[in-house]
Amino acid sequence: MAVPFDPLKLENQICFPLYACAKEIVKAYKPYLDELDLTYTQYITMMVMWEHKELRVKEVGKYLYLDSSTLTPLLKRLEEKGYVARRRSTEDERDLIVSITDAGTALREKALSVPQRLAACVDLEPEKAQTLYGILYELLGKLGENGAAVCQAEISSLFRK
Repeated sequence: MAVPFDPLKLENQICFPLYACAKEIVKAYKPYLDELDLTYTQYITMMVMWEHKELRVKEVGKYLYLDSSTLTPLLKRLEEKGYVARRRSTEDERDLIVSITDAGTALREKALSVPQRLAACVDLEPEKAQTLYGILYELLGKLGENGAAVCQAEISSLFRK
């Protein structure tokens, strides 16, 4: 006789392996990022800054799926390290602009080996890595900025019936 599906069993949750894997990958990054004196969140913020050079704080948040309460102290620490500069927009002083500094640009050279070093720790075939990448970005697209709100609305409507 087949055991009935238990929706609350940990092994039946898609969120748990995503959570655990993300935690373990961040832990694997740690020794490489310690050499750069960066946390993982600071590292991905610097990746955005290396690519875009100057952005509004709101734009940085959109790229990283982070809110301003997380970004403000993070950007302040990166500014203290000399990697970014923050200033008020001349068009709208409510907007804070973040720019990469020369020191932040120089840090990129030191960070170039990090992705390769991490890839050596995560022994995943390139095809599987590409498939996983596609699935994760598909999920982000569905759950991203408005996805969670849509999901909440759908759940709420179930309980109103």
